[in-house]
Amino acid sequence: MIKFSTLIAIICLPFFTIAQTADKSDWAGGYPEGCTSITVGKAASFDGSVMTSHTDDSHRTRSWIDIVPAKKHNADATVKMYKRVKNDSLAMPAYGHQYIGEIPQVAETYGYINTAYPSLNTKQLGIGESTFGGREELQSDNGLIDCQRLCLLMLERETTARGAINLAGELLEEYGWNDYGEVLTIADKNEVWHLEIVGPGKGKRGAVWVAQRVPDDHIAVNANASTIKEIDLENPDYFMASKNIYTVAKENGWWNENEPFRFCYAYAPHSRTSLASRRREWRVFDLVAPSLKLDPNQENYPFSVKPDTLVTLEKIISVFKDYYQGTPFDMRYNQVTTDKDGKTILSPLANPHQPYDANDLWHTNGGWNRLGERTIARWYTMYATIIQLRDWLPDEIGGIEWLAMDNVASSIYVPIYGSVTDLPSEYKTPGRINGYTMESAWWIFNRLGTLAAQRWGDMHKDLDAKWIPMQEKFIDEIPEIDKKAMELYQKKPKKAIEFLTEYSNKQGSMVMKDAIELGNFLWTKYDEKF
Repeated sequence: MIKFSTLIAIICLPFFTIAQTADKSDWAGGYPEGCTSITVGKAASFDGSVMTSHTDDSHRTRSWIDIVPAKKHNADATVKMYKRVKNDSLAMPAYGHQYIGEIPQVAETYGYINTAYPSLNTKQLGIGESTFGGREELQSDNGLIDCQRLCLLMLERETTARGAINLAGELLEEYGWNDYGEVLTIADKNEVWHLEIVGPGKGKRGAVWVAQRVPDDHIAVNANASTIKEIDLENPDYFMASKNIYTVAKENGWWNENEPFRFCYAYAPHSRTSLASRRREWRVFDLVAPSLKLDPNQENYPFSVKPDTLVTLEKIISVFKDYYQGTPFDMRYNQVTTDKDGKTILSPLANPHQPYDANDLWHTNGGWNRLGERTIARWYTMYATIIQLRDWLPDEIGGIEWLAMDNVASSIYVPIYGSVTDLPSEYKTPGRINGYTMESAWWIFNRLGTLAAQRWGDMHKDLDAKWIPMQEKFIDEIPEIDKKAMELYQKKPKKAIEFLTEYSNKQGSMVMKDAIELGNFLWTKYDEKF
């Protein structure tokens, strides 16, 4: 009989091999192994909040999270710019940051939650991210700003999504973009936009970008593929773009002005051929708007759709935990389902261990490439956010970042208010790059997720029994927490911030303690059953 600990060592070998090879620079045409972002307009959400989100699906980005406070700066202050480079000299694959220059700082900056891609500031401006790559010949090393630095600059300087997009346009025109094609899903308490950016071309400084607003009663998704197609710049309430958006495409022969202009086909056509991206787009829309009966195999879907019912937090969380369960693409072992004609079929992607990585382990259906399958939930997620922005509350109370560590399918989202001044030490511990430690939030949940993956069909029931009631409790108690915070805020705003910091920290510390205990329970319960 193979011991459980031995089995984990055997099965995990492919995971770490893959983790070290999955990297942006390997996927110029599209990045199906990258992040997923879902956005929700205020009239489409259950409570009138605007939402954006992000799964940081990378084992190179940093695992620790901290709070950057609001600051005042001297007139000669600058912001240092860095280029991300691979660093494989540490305990785990990581990015190093090569200094490449500086840009002037502003007089005052807002505080923000400093995730690998900075995510929420104290003024209810939130950002999600997804990489789509774009044409290789567009990437330029002549600029100073990459995706992570742009998120930081927008959050420290702006209060609205439109302001952030305009700022991005100005900064990129002057200082230049040095990253691959990216989408930033930028939301404030009134609206949410998708900003897609590519480089200006080899050796050039600048950027080409376009932004499209999600209608208030719609939901949208980006899953490592450019999704903006036709644009109407005469309608600034829904579209914005760089001044060179048409000229660069025309000069390079990527667009004939006698044909309709579609941004995704001009600047990132390979991303539209990615089955891994398109399938996720279909899955998100099919889960929230099944009445549309969208085809899971089609090349293009609408930029956004109106959900059949108002979108709750529980619904968004369930979407991010998804691995095509109950569909012909179900990756759980020996899963039987039916096709559109009612014929019983066995999922061709299923495996007995990871329900969301069958093709990575067995290289089925295209395997590890941009044409292969992949799910929304991923084993190599570093962290995930769902950000709520609420216009009926003061900024100190209105912004909430629901934060999960590691694989969302085996994790839980903790409410972190945007005004908190500190986080539990485990969030701030950069343990991953230094090796395994239970002092790190990421390692705590990574251990749990790795354990659960070995017998997911059984173990996910233990996870659900613990996390689902706790997740419901977190969601249900938010109105009462808001109410208590408002009572304090009306007397002294600082007291409200202290209360919310204490509340968020208490929940974060509690789930980490529970994740350790749950992992210990799984070791004990299943150790002799292999």
